[in-house]
Amino acid sequence: MKKITTILALTFFISSCSDGKNTFVLKSSIGKDNRVLVVTKALFWEGNIGKEIRNYLGETMVGLPQPEPVFTLSQVDPQGFSKRLNGSRNILIVEKNESEKFTVVHDKYAQPQTIIYLSGKDKASIVGLIKKHQKEIIKVFKLADVKVIQQRFSKKKKDIATFKTIKNLGISLTIPSSFRKVDDTGDFLWLRQHLKSGIARGDGSNNILVYSFPINDSSAIADNITALRDSIGKKYIPGSAEGMYMITEEAYTPFTVDAIVDGKKAYETRGKWEVKNDFMAGPFVNYTVVDEKNNRIVVVEGFTYAPSVNKREFIFELEAIARSLQIK
Repeated sequence: MKKITTILALTFFISSCSDGKNTFVLKSSIGKDNRVLVVTKALFWEGNIGKEIRNYLGETMVGLPQPEPVFTLSQVDPQGFSKRLNGSRNILIVEKNESEKFTVVHDKYAQPQTIIYLSGKDKASIVGLIKKHQKEIIKVFKLADVKVIQQRFSKKKKDIATFKTIKNLGISLTIPSSFRKVDDTGDFLWLRQHLKSGIARGDGSNNILVYSFPINDSSAIADNITALRDSIGKKYIPGSAEGMYMITEEAYTPFTVDAIVDGKKAYETRGKWEVKNDFMAGPFVNYTVVDEKNNRIVVVEGFTYAPSVNKREFIFELEAIARSLQIK
């Protein structure tokens, strides 16, 4: 009887290990944020296929003072796609096949992991598919990385219940515990994280702003984002001397696109900020979320001050924080 019980228990364990995703037996994925491993033949990578991939996934990221790509790309031939490399977090597999295919698979070899399979019957077909799905490819990898960062931050996050503005607005955010309060009026929240690595250590900082405005004209929200953030800068974010405060850089037009945050219509704005009559400047990412139920917009913005260093990773972490917004 004891032997039968042991066999049944072993059978249950084995069947549990084969429930589809095998998530708990998968190895941990490798790779930093905003990195994509492209698995394709060298002939493809060096030709038009590789050119199209680099044009879109490796294009310059909007709103940064220094040119930095949306993704850092690396390429490996399918024959070199080893057991070690198949644990990469973001993988784009491009190959020739009898039929066209665009498929997204999660957690196949490791966890967390996102693999996009893209195949066509010839080179021209593959190039066409890359052009057709370019925005979707970027979106899939970006949102996957955002989720990874949010999970990372959730392990050691700020107790947001202590902030008056968070409570008054009836929202929640996943904010790393390394951020410290600069100002919390009940209507406006400013949090700052001092950067601890690289050239920016000591002087550099990541910043989060949270506030809201009533909706006066729903058709003009996107057009008023710059004016609204400039009014907030003038009121709450002073410079080092009188008459100095944060504004949207006058020489650079911000770039605004539609977005979805917490299932709600939103606008994502990227650009550069500067301090009026001073030399401080840097990039920002702003999410203006339309809360129709409460006839207001809720704004979560992140901005970085990190002289002389690349800023893509800083802005991306701030994006992940902003996208964690939930309106109760």
